[in-house]
Parts: sequence; C-alpha cells; structure tokens
Amino acid sequence: MNRSRLFRVAVRKYAPFEQAIRAQWEAFEAQARTGLELEVAALDLHPLEAALFSSGSSGGMRNGDWDVAFVATDWIAAMHAEGSALDLAPLLRDEPPEDYPGGWTDSLLRLQRVGEAVLGVPYHDGPECLIYRRDLFEDGDVRALYQREFGAVLAPPATWTEFHRIARFLHRPARGLYGTVFAAFPDGHNSVYDFLLQLWTRGGDLFDAAGRLRFETAEAVEAMTFYRAVLADAEAVHPGCLTLDSVAAGLAFAAGHAAMTINWFGFATMAHTSPQSAVRGCVDIADIPHEGRGASASLNVYWILSIAAGSPHPREAWRFLRHTLTPAMDKLTTTSGGIGCRRSTWQDPEVNAAIPFYGRMERLHANAREIPQRVDWPRIASIIDRLVTTSITTDRPIEELLRRADAEFGLE
Repeated sequence: MNRSRLFRVAVRKYAPFEQAIRAQWEAFEAQARTGLELEVAALDLHPLEAALFSSGSSGGMRNGDWDVAFVATDWIAAMHAEGSALDLAPLLRDEPPEDYPGGWTDSLLRLQRVGEAVLGVPYHDGPECLIYRRDLFEDGDVRALYQREFGAVLAPPATWTEFHRIARFLHRPARGLYGTVFAAFPDGHNSVYDFLLQLWTRGGDLFDAAGRLRFETAEAVEAMTFYRAVLADAEAVHPGCLTLDSVAAGLAFAAGHAAMTINWFGFATMAHTSPQSAVRGCVDIADIPHEGRGASASLNVYWILSIAAGSPHPREAWRFLRHTLTPAMDKLTTTSGGIGCRRSTWQDPEVNAAIPFYGRMERLHANAREIPQRVDWPRIASIIDRLVTTSITTDRPIEELLRRADAEFGLE
C-alpha cells in the first residue's frame, strides 16, 4: 500500500502492547474516519531503538518511516538532541486531554519534558517491585518449616540478605521451581536497572551532589559483590538468568518457575490475570528489599508515545495520541495486559477487583527514582552493562572492575 495511506506505529514487541494499540486504533478510526490503515511493527528493544534513531540504520523518526513510536524514557535526552520527535507542548496547551495534567502523577509527566518541550505522552507504566508467589508464602507447611529453620516468620523479604535466604529456602529445582529469577541478559537495560537498584537500596548513588559520576564507591562494591554471589548461587536462582531479559524473566515467573523476582509491575499483573499463567490468582507485590543504611527504592522507567518528527500525518498522530489518553483507552491498555498511566485506572473498581494490588501503584511511585536525563546516558549505560556482565561472568575483583569503569568514562 502507498505509504501516504498507512499510519505506521513502531511498538515494543510484547503481545499486550500490540493488542492494545490495535484496539485503540480501531476505536479511534471508528470516530475519526481518517481513512488511514494502521500498520504495527513490533520490534525487540535494540531493533526498535535502531529503527527510530540515527545511531541505528535509518533514523526513522526523522525520515518519515514512522508516525508514532513507543519510546523508553531512557532514550528521551538523546531523542531530543537529534530532533526526532515533535514538541507536543503547544498541542497539550491548546487541546489538553481530559484531566490533564492532574489525572497523572508528576512522576509520569516529567521525564518527557526537556526544557519547555514535551516529547511524548505516558502510555505504559509500572515501576519495578518485588513480585512473589503468595500461595507459597502463605502455605502453612512451608511457613512452619521456615519458622523451625530460621526462627522467623516467612514474609516478603525486607532486606537483600533475607531475599537470598528465602530464595534458597524455596528453591525446588526438581519441581521446576527456582528461588528467584533475574533478567540478567546484557542488553544495556536490564543489567543497568539491576545495578542501580542494588546501588540505591544500599544508600549509594552514581552521582554526587555536584553531578559528578563515580563508579568505585563502597556501596557499589557491596552491590556488585551481592549481585555476583546471588546469580552464581545454583541453589537459589533460575539457571537461565544470563539469557533472560525482563520479558522472558516475567514469563518464567508466570510459568511457575520462580518463587519471587524483581521485575516491572506489569509482569505481576500479567502473571496474576493471564489465563496462560500457571500462578494465576496467586501473585502479590511488595517493596524492593534494601540493605544496611539504604532504603527501599523503585525505578521509574516508562514507555511514552511520541510523534515522529518526519511523520506524514502529524495531525492524525496527535488526535490518536489524545485518544489513547482518555480514561477508557488507558483502562484498555490495562485490560489488554499493559499498565495504564492514569490515576483513574489505578483506582478503577473493576481493575482492582481483578488485580487486588493495583491500587498500590501510587505508593510505588512515591519510592521511585529516575535515570538522569543526560545526553551521554547511553554511553554510561553501556559502561554499566559491561561492568555488570563482566562481574557475573568472571571472577575478576569487583574493585578492579569498578576502577576500570571509572577509567573508561575518563575518571582518574
């Protein structure tokens, strides 16, 4: 078909996203009657990034390949530097969606802001959290055994020490059940998120008050020492962690292969509600563990919909984005298996009847931290990715690896 009649959307490959976008377009087109035909291209993380930006093969957001794109908030600073997305600030001012901006938490509106520009609208949310098998944690025999062995009540772990201990306790590989599963595939995202969570929950940070980066800190040594140890523990973790990204790890949990995991909120809802889930109705969430002087923290990374700078149909694209922001369409994102971003969805009685922990979303956001909006973040992330991968695949001293990361960034 002629490109001029196609409305092309680049989607992060995940069946709920594809299902929701198609349903939302169908509802939009029934009202708008644009005469355009939707074409959805579902791409894995790296192919999606390459298809959108100039660092990839085509820089497709600028050359007219796409009308709308799923964009991870990690990419926004670089996207702005390239001029890849339309600034929606004037449209949001002149044609604000219902309840905008009060219908969303500020944590879902600020990452796409660069100066006065707004480069997209929130589509799929869900901070990271501890996801666990409620049926295992509430089993009377399991609880009695844990009490006898450790003199403590079995409960979602508050510290990383407890997390490791409970993972070992619940590990039953002969039954295809592992204590925990990590998304440790080196894709420049999952490993980075795990590093940040381990660092933050120990009271550490990548940057000092003046914004100076430093990898080699006492908290980073503790973080990577623990992460290496737990991933190497065959009596606690899923054996395929190094090959699993967050989607695959979420599916492993839903298949009943892990007692608990640290992953995105959306995978908890999927595991709890999907007819294909082996743990349907048996899932709950809790705060991410901490250690020492640290406190629980979550990670606020979300997907926005952006209008490509080179879109042949910018007006129709804006009308479609505005349509996805309505309460009904945001709820549809959720009922399709994604995570809607509106407060109205989080508080919806039907949603909370199906997913009892949905109403805790705002609490998770209260503890959520964000990746700095820096143009050089892709470079920093690649250094972290190599740091984490080398840490968990070799026995080289952690301090040496952190010093090497500092040197790679140009720190002496």
